[in-house]
Amino acid sequence: VDQDARVGYKSKTDNYFGYKTEYAITTGERIITAVRAYDGAYVDGTGFKELIEQTKDCGIKIKEVYGDKAYFRKPILDIIKENEAEAYIPVSEIVYKIDESKYTYNKDSDQWFCDFGNYTVEKKKEIRRSDGREFWRYKFDKNGCQNCPNKDQCFKSGKSNVLKISVNTPEFYEYNQRAKTQEFLEKYKERSCQEWKNGEMKRFHGLSRARGYGLRSMSLQSKLTALAVNLGNIRNSV
Repeated sequence: VDQDARVGYKSKTDNYFGYKTEYAITTGERIITAVRAYDGAYVDGTGFKELIEQTKDCGIKIKEVYGDKAYFRKPILDIIKENEAEAYIPVSEIVYKIDESKYTYNKDSDQWFCDFGNYTVEKKKEIRRSDGREFWRYKFDKNGCQNCPNKDQCFKSGKSNVLKISVNTPEFYEYNQRAKTQEFLEKYKERSCQEWKNGEMKRFHGLSRARGYGLRSMSLQSKLTALAVNLGNIRNSV
């Protein structure tokens, strides 16, 4: 039994026992700039900063970063921002939980507006007792809620509606508006090169199966595979 391998999940019902390889690749030349191997239980994006640093060590100026929904997390978005790059990552519904059909946000005034026209007048940071996480508590204008003919649809107790959201929701709201634009959707198509390269390494270079035992062996296999596809790509472009 491989002592370093772990059970990983491709979906809720599809699992495997082994390892996971994560890498960074340029969208234009499709050159792999950094690659790391982890056990199967690895959460995508945990080693994101290291991949970024290794890519920069290659002499590459990072201007844009692409990733799937698994990379839509505040720490990753902050790293991208610190590197003065643009993030093209779809919004994850698991992380960003706000019904935009009911609420809109104004960044300048730091206020939320409901679909009936009322707005928030108070903002307070609180801590959830169940898990200790911080969240924002926005309270809507009392007069507006009491005079609203649809108030029974918003709240059942108290004198006004209260919106409780994660501390990152206001920032994610602005990002989500950008993610809906045609420019964002067109740019995100460039990420498809990653899926193609992933398939190439698995189908034609055997990365779909570990050839040895242990994380060290898998790490070596991943790096040699990346080197092989890079050399092939360079040869074909000459």
